[in-house]
Amino acid sequence: MTATVDRTPRTTPRETADVLVVGASAAGLTTVEALRRHGYTGKVTVLGAETHAPYDRPPLSKQVLAGTWQPDRAQLRPREVLSALNAEFILGDPAVGLDAATRTVRTASGRTLRAEAVVVATGTRPRTLPGQAGLAGVHVLRTLDDALALRAGLLGAARLVVVGDGVLGAEISATARTMGLDVTVAGPQHAPMANQLGHGVADLLAELHTERGIRLRLGAGVRGLVGSAGAVTGVGLDNGEVLPADLVVVAIGAAPVTDWLQDSGLRVDNGLVCDSRCRAGEGVYAVGDVARWHHDRLGGLLRLENRTNAGEQAMAVAANILGGDRAYTPVPYFWTDQFDTKIQVHGVVPAGADAEMTVVDGDPATGRFVARYRREGRVTGVLGWNMPKQTRLRRQDVADALAGGPARTPAPH
Repeated sequence: MTATVDRTPRTTPRETADVLVVGASAAGLTTVEALRRHGYTGKVTVLGAETHAPYDRPPLSKQVLAGTWQPDRAQLRPREVLSALNAEFILGDPAVGLDAATRTVRTASGRTLRAEAVVVATGTRPRTLPGQAGLAGVHVLRTLDDALALRAGLLGAARLVVVGDGVLGAEISATARTMGLDVTVAGPQHAPMANQLGHGVADLLAELHTERGIRLRLGAGVRGLVGSAGAVTGVGLDNGEVLPADLVVVAIGAAPVTDWLQDSGLRVDNGLVCDSRCRAGEGVYAVGDVARWHHDRLGGLLRLENRTNAGEQAMAVAANILGGDRAYTPVPYFWTDQFDTKIQVHGVVPAGADAEMTVVDGDPATGRFVARYRREGRVTGVLGWNMPKQTRLRRQDVADALAGGPARTPAPH
């Protein structure tokens, strides 16, 4: 593997590749691997903003943060496997511009890279709160460096406040609690992950967190951070309450990294907008968290932020680069591990009052069950709580429903 970390301005002629992948992420790496697996022998260049070789993100909020994994265990492939791909990895040099008409990418160091096909895999960046940058002890979690900095902070803190009640906030809270910290969660929902799990299962998750000693201060907005002498001391809520903290994690969602595409001529709207083939323009594709593509079977634009989609979408894009004409129509899927509980969702869990939930395996009272969701008589999703095998089998119910054509339930995002 050739890995370059160099910010020296470039005055050399343009570098040319047959395929240029912008983003050394799981989605970007899987694109390269799929191209090679299908026999592609052309020149491939991978441009990454971080200095690290491609690594996996799901372990960051769990195993890496808890210290049960060393950071190098999160790497997606050993160095020798990356070298065998015969791809050039240019790391530590983020893209700053794209001319879609000529498929030319400019980088922060002054490089100019042109390719026959450009794959955008730049992912997302965390949203932040006003004043956050000026206070010590306030963290976000997206990158490996973020995880290591947060772990160091947790080891020296006693009271943590997590601002955000979504997937990432819930996972960080559970990990920090297992490390012995006093943990409080603040967020606008009535229960953790209510938007992803629906009211009934989100209530079970709230019970799990409360039983393990996490304090939930939900249903009130966050007014802002409170600090003293340049360091965070608490989180202020809209109801006037101040939650004391030695450390704060802001986990209020993430925005697609598309600022570098603003003058590209491509459509940017909550991600890089693509057709059903994940194609944003002639010879330009998008994969992973940054891609917002038309899902033919859901009947609308969809953007998914999860590891499974990153890999599956990359394989579809690689096939299309090589001449395929494949619409990408996955069954949406995500999972989360919190304490000793694994939750998996295939499809979409409707949040409305007209959604129908039926337990089809197990029993919530035992801590092991599978629920199936319907809206207007049509299956939209299945959710499993500590029943991975049975949940996987029930996924077919969702696949069969999608195969019937566009759903009446609007696609998320």
